[in-house]
Amino acid sequence: MPDLRDPGLDPARVIAALGLAPHPEGGHYREAWRDRPADGGRGAGTAIYYLLAAGERSHWHRVDAAEAWHWYAGAPLTLSLSPDGRRVETLSLGPDLGAGERPFALVPAGCWQAAAPRGGWSLLGCTVSPAFAFAGFEMAPPGWQPGGGRSPA
Repeated sequence: MPDLRDPGLDPARVIAALGLAPHPEGGHYREAWRDRPADGGRGAGTAIYYLLAAGERSHWHRVDAAEAWHWYAGAPLTLSLSPDGRRVETLSLGPDLGAGERPFALVPAGCWQAAAPRGGWSLLGCTVSPAFAFAGFEMAPPGWQPGGGRSPA
């Protein structure tokens, strides 16, 4: 089993050990938890493992629920948020609190978001509440960037 504290760890070993699969927005993921209410409705939440290797990115997208990002291991991550499709706020997830990195960030429901690791691979967790549903997931058109005009919606 790979040790996540190993700075030379190959991300392919983490992907294999956690059973991650390609994600439509970029990177690799596996759902680790999903609340399943007895009435069959949308659950209270979901949680995934999410890995971005060097050179990969989570392309601009938005979700119809709040999404909490948790940094677990690897390189720090830049998380970009755009609530209105024009302005961008950049957050840094990682272990170096003195450098302004934080292990947690919250993306409000409906907010455009994108992410990329800095200097290697990043392993994260993403918790969505209410539960993630692909029906509530929207990818921006290829090449879209906030501030380039209207929001793609």
